[in-house]
Amino acid sequence: MIGGRIGTIVGARIGGDGREMLPDDGAYDVFLSGGVITDIAPTGALPSRGEVLRADGGWLIPGLWDHHVHVVQWALVAMREPLGHAVSATHAARIMAEAPILADGRRVGTGYRDALWPDTPSLDVLDGVTGDVPTYMINSDVHSVWLNSAAMRREGHIPDGIGVLREEPAFEISRRLNLLDPTVSDTFVDTMVRQAATRGVVGLVDLDMAWNEGEWARRLARGIDAVRVEFGIYPAFLDRALAEGLRTGDLVRGADTDLVRVGPLKVISDGSLGTRTAACSHPYPGDPHDYGVLTIPPVVLTDLMTRATAGGLASAIHAIGDMAVSHALDAFAATGAWGSIEHAQLLAHADIPRFSRLGVAASVQPEHAVDDRDMTDRLWAEQTAIPYPLRSLRDSGANLRLGSDAPVSNLDPWAAMAAAVYRTRDGREPWRPEESIDAETALAASTHGGSTAGARIEVGSVADLALCAHDPLSSSEEQLRGMEIAATMLAGRVTHLQ
Repeated sequence: MIGGRIGTIVGARIGGDGREMLPDDGAYDVFLSGGVITDIAPTGALPSRGEVLRADGGWLIPGLWDHHVHVVQWALVAMREPLGHAVSATHAARIMAEAPILADGRRVGTGYRDALWPDTPSLDVLDGVTGDVPTYMINSDVHSVWLNSAAMRREGHIPDGIGVLREEPAFEISRRLNLLDPTVSDTFVDTMVRQAATRGVVGLVDLDMAWNEGEWARRLARGIDAVRVEFGIYPAFLDRALAEGLRTGDLVRGADTDLVRVGPLKVISDGSLGTRTAACSHPYPGDPHDYGVLTIPPVVLTDLMTRATAGGLASAIHAIGDMAVSHALDAFAATGAWGSIEHAQLLAHADIPRFSRLGVAASVQPEHAVDDRDMTDRLWAEQTAIPYPLRSLRDSGANLRLGSDAPVSNLDPWAAMAAAVYRTRDGREPWRPEESIDAETALAASTHGGSTAGARIEVGSVADLALCAHDPLSSSEEQLRGMEIAATMLAGRVTHLQ
């Protein structure tokens, strides 16, 4: 039935927004036609039409979105050595010494977290075990890379005794590593989006650092059609996008489907917590002069957003530290831009209500709070701003949009919801539980419109749907993380069937 179009979903319980309009919590038949929901009736009240999907009492919810994905970077994790379990620089280097050599002669690892390691990355440590094989290690946050001397020379850098590149030089290494033959990379992307569909995902925001319109037009032509996509445009491509008249919401040119649309201008305004470059109002431990980095001056950010807004493009501004968030909100206020702040991991108390007042969405990744709890407690111990303030944002009226930032966290909206609701994983005590949000908010925030405008199961809605085993609004942490998805539909077309 994969690829088939459903006419009737029989015997489903309705989950998420829309259920309050139904007379009871019993089973319903949901009728689809032309890619939209045309009727909802108690099971058996009306004859089935078209292809039938039997829900057997499963919970039907709006299809899920991941609002922040680096598609190629995430897809290629499958061919890179995992380093998330490395407990020291020495340990990580030993792992890479045994990693397979890829067809291009390089070793590539990904996902290390060095902020709490007892030792420091250096060329001596890495060169001693990797020798002349160019070896690349990408930090879990992608804001830094650790190279051996052979890799540094290959990329045109003079070995400096350390081998760690941060921010733009690190991004350039990732861009180069991602430049595989499209017939290879597209195969990994196809696998990735099909896996996303198995988790109930119907759409994602792709923030790869590339000219993404051309990339997605090619992928659509090759039949990669398991999810909807909105793609970002980076400052290096802004002039081109404006000259060619791209506007947020436009369909990708050269395709005969409505699956891919132009998204926002994406600007990275500061660094990250893991690389210790997020721009904060108080210094990092050990150096009274280290406040992180603003990777783009506020005046330049305002200029970029002014031009984007005038050209019809929304803005998605990466801002992690409280200083960067304040500057980003100032730029939204000055320019009249619309869109989102991506990450918003550390917020000044006074900035929290500004999201709602300015109509700026908070595009957040709850799994980062769980991943980074120990790092946050150490590196941001002296900060007076609030880390990962989900409930505070919700209570202020802000629109929350949940995502993964894959490959930083796995592309799995159920993990994001579990982290947002329960603020824990692996049996640990909840971390800052006062900032948890309720399951209804988390589910809505995992749909296209976000927490204040979530997708609904109702007549007239697009039939982007997922059928799951448990009620997301009453599931335990374990049930959310392990949620079984029986089927996923994109405008009624089956993209996953268990």
